[in-house]
Amino acid sequence: MLRKKGKRFPERARTGDSYAAAIADALRTELGGSHRATKTVMRWTGASERTVKNWLSARCGPSGDHLIRLARESDTVLATLLALADRNHHMVGGDIRKIRDSLDQVVRLIDDTFPIPRDSISDIGPTEPGS
Repeated sequence: MLRKKGKRFPERARTGDSYAAAIADALRTELGGSHRATKTVMRWTGASERTVKNWLSARCGPSGDHLIRLARESDTVLATLLALADRNHHMVGGDIRKIRDSLDQVVRLIDDTFPIPRDSISDIGPTEPGS
């Protein structure tokens, strides 16, 4: 118990409010604000419905094990957590891999849509300057 006399504790910025809001925003961005989003987060974390609704409404943020489980399941939550810790540069590798995978899918889609006969592939190659 604190004594009634003496110095007051210094005021400091409350980071919990911005943390809870950032995680809530990340979850709503990825999953939306529907009941289905609540059920998805419950499945990811094992948390109760009331707890997840508190996270989604930014009343409080997940802690410990729940936060780790969310970051494991959601790239958006992981990116938000790293941004809050000023460690954004750690997401670059994951972003590059996602971009590469997307480009691979686009190339496969183009190949499936517009098949090129094998014998004409050599005709498509790069041309030399001045040709």
